[in-house]
Amino acid sequence: MLEECQLVYDDVKENMDKSITHLEREFQTIRAGKASPSMLDGVMVDFYGAMTPINQTSNVTSPDPRQIIVQPWDKSQITNIEKAIMAANLGFNPKNEGEVLRISVPPVTEERRKELVKQAKAEAEDTKIGIRNSRRSGNDEAKQFEKEGIPEDDIKKLQDDIQKLTNDFIEKVDKLFEAKEKDIMTI
Repeated sequence: MLEECQLVYDDVKENMDKSITHLEREFQTIRAGKASPSMLDGVMVDFYGAMTPINQTSNVTSPDPRQIIVQPWDKSQITNIEKAIMAANLGFNPKNEGEVLRISVPPVTEERRKELVKQAKAEAEDTKIGIRNSRRSGNDEAKQFEKEGIPEDDIKKLQDDIQKLTNDFIEKVDKLFEAKEKDIMTI
């Protein structure tokens, strides 16, 4: 394969890898009934006037499957952290115990589980769209090469390789979704 074709292939693969990484991160934020520190990853705290991720203001742990403990490094910021958790609208009510915030994670109802599966499916579909967009941009670059005089056989091989790569990544997304769906629906 020509060097230009290899660069396009590598670029497409890198973009698809980023899509998978993003999906895995999104799946971590979808709770499946078990408490996890990553459930608070999207929470931003007004920390001395700057919006800061909660994990940069506190130690966030999950001692058991039903609770999360947030221990601020600066005890004077505990009310700001508490407000930020409530403002994030995650369905949690942190209990201020002076030095730590204790968050009880309620068990997930069957109806909520189905909503979470829909949310996970939507994330998986968005990822598939991103993967297909990467394929399209790779194929567009391949068509540009054709105008530049690169042999048609090399371009056809590049497009075939990009399609195989796309199929592999779509399959990965499906497997990740199936695993997340199983995780969510397991009581």
